[in-house]
Amino acid sequence: MTAMTRQDCITLDQQDNLGPLREQFALPEGMIYLDGNSLGAQPKAALQRAQEVIQQEWGTDLIKSWNKAGWFDLPSRLGNLLAPLIGAEANEVVVTDSTSINLFKAIAAALDIQARTAPTRRTIVTERSNFPTDIYMAEGLTRWLDRGYRLHLIDSPEELNQAINQDTALVMLTHVNYRSGYLHDMQAVTAHAHQQGALCIWDLAHSAGAVEVNLNAAQADFAVGCCYKYLNGGPGAPAFIWVPQRHQANFNHPLSGWWGHAKPFAMAPSFEATAGIRRALCGTQPIVSLAMIECGLSIFAQTSMSEIRKKSLALTELFIQLVESRCGHHPLSLVTPRTQAQRGSQASFTHPHGYAVVQALIERGVVGDYREPEIMRFGFTPLYTRYVDVWDAVEILRDILDQQSYQVDLQRNAVT
Repeated sequence: MTAMTRQDCITLDQQDNLGPLREQFALPEGMIYLDGNSLGAQPKAALQRAQEVIQQEWGTDLIKSWNKAGWFDLPSRLGNLLAPLIGAEANEVVVTDSTSINLFKAIAAALDIQARTAPTRRTIVTERSNFPTDIYMAEGLTRWLDRGYRLHLIDSPEELNQAINQDTALVMLTHVNYRSGYLHDMQAVTAHAHQQGALCIWDLAHSAGAVEVNLNAAQADFAVGCCYKYLNGGPGAPAFIWVPQRHQANFNHPLSGWWGHAKPFAMAPSFEATAGIRRALCGTQPIVSLAMIECGLSIFAQTSMSEIRKKSLALTELFIQLVESRCGHHPLSLVTPRTQAQRGSQASFTHPHGYAVVQALIERGVVGDYREPEIMRFGFTPLYTRYVDVWDAVEILRDILDQQSYQVDLQRNAVT
């Protein structure tokens, strides 16, 4: 791979089965977009869909659209479109709320189940390097419950098995680590947690649409994830929550809003949870944002996650090898696992001036992002990232590093 040329990359693009799907995205001319792990590109169909929702469904049909345009059933319908991408069955997923809110629901439901079946378990195991909001949500809920719950933060995946024991109520992990791109073995971790009597929640924010996921095969307990990264649902798009059939009857959480009621328009003064996955809903849904998500999901229906995963690994492998062979004389250190089975769809390198280098790359049309400490993060979305993009991005990175054409005293943006 290190002997490859730019023409070799062009040839790979010409042979790529996923290559034609790139045409369905609105990508700015001259930009190499390697930040789909933070915000996915816009499907071209999204603009027309937004106009339909705003002009016709809202502007003309108004309140009738809750029935006529299927607004009321949209969270469930989108959930069923998303389900095959994560190994879920029909009526096990709804698209709703944010990842943080859905995680709150899942943690509350898991702790409620354990409180009834294993009341002495009081520990939630997660990674110190987990996405901070996941830790914050668990921390906030356990503090609010005030029943002696505690968080056990591990510092490496190797510590995980030993950390899960007879005191563990819940294991809460992000399937692909947002910083490093480390990919957990979902099936093995879940099996071990169950052997110890713990439940498992998986955050699929950096997995859904990027790597193969089979929640039911892994016998996971709950999962959440966002729709605005690899699923290309738009900035701040509603997230999703997965509750398998076996847990739905016992899925209870404190955000008992009217959309989760068995008869929401009966306007009863007390809450009665609906049967099935819709009990994971809370309040009135953001219809305009929800409608955009289908545009991204419809593109996934034209291929398979196995094809996407195959290309993802090829792209990340190419990027890592080119960076190390062409920029290896610079102080770069690979954070992402080299082992493909442990790698998501990103590659992260550290550099002492990582933020400045990322800003210089963006100025040159290569869009990645930065995460503390010193991590330059590059996401690869197989639906629209080309092999030649990888080559050109590394060449621009090499030139920036060789010429030291980055400004180390930059004032940092609010979003890095």
